[in-house]
Amino acid sequence: MCYHTAVAATYSQLEERYQKPFQGDLFPSFNNKQDIVAHHVNAFTWPHLPVISMEDKEHINSYQWGLIPSWVNNQEQANLLRNQTFNAKMETVFEKPSFKHSIAYQRCLIPATGFFEWQTKSAQSKQPHYIYLPNYAIFSFAAIYAIWLNPINNKTYRTFSILTTKANSLMENIHNSKQRMPCILKPEYEMNWLDENLVQAEIESLLVPIEAKEMEAYPISHLITQKGKSSNVPEVIRPIPKPFGDLFS
Repeated sequence: MCYHTAVAATYSQLEERYQKPFQGDLFPSFNNKQDIVAHHVNAFTWPHLPVISMEDKEHINSYQWGLIPSWVNNQEQANLLRNQTFNAKMETVFEKPSFKHSIAYQRCLIPATGFFEWQTKSAQSKQPHYIYLPNYAIFSFAAIYAIWLNPINNKTYRTFSILTTKANSLMENIHNSKQRMPCILKPEYEMNWLDENLVQAEIESLLVPIEAKEMEAYPISHLITQKGKSSNVPEVIRPIPKPFGDLFS
């Protein structure tokens, strides 16, 4: 599943890529648009990420990862549920109570420069990989969002979930335990995803795996999960050196 992603682009680069300005001030580096948004974020920290949504197609906003449906009753229920809604499977998104309203009426784009997944080597060993699209420096995940009003403090939460689909041939080899991958939209389909007139069949037609030939990947170090060290650094996506025996391969 997709729980780790990178937005290794500046705020200015995102504005240029999508031809939309940022709205709001919730981003940590919003006052300096030449700063990088994030080299690595982990869904379980409930990070704020850039979002372009159906409710505001003309701006890049800030929503939090981990969808809280509008019908949630309290903060305790919200915190429990959002750890289960980082992703939404495209095969069941129209059926699940947490997602079925959002997929029909609240779709959004999540900008990214890459994402991370683990390849199972053995019961005790997993190798992290960085996956990216060489022809698209910045691309978009297909996602859904929800708006929840906390009845205790009247605080509004805008949260999202990234859609996943079956793995293509590249991701089958990397994510070899569950063989899933995030739904990635090519640029020409991004605004289609935000079209409020889409019916279910049209929505589903956009949630197919992007072709393996569009993607590249390589193994990275375990810095991404190393305790006591920040993973939000450029080094997190550096490829690990090949073993000595592979020097001339």
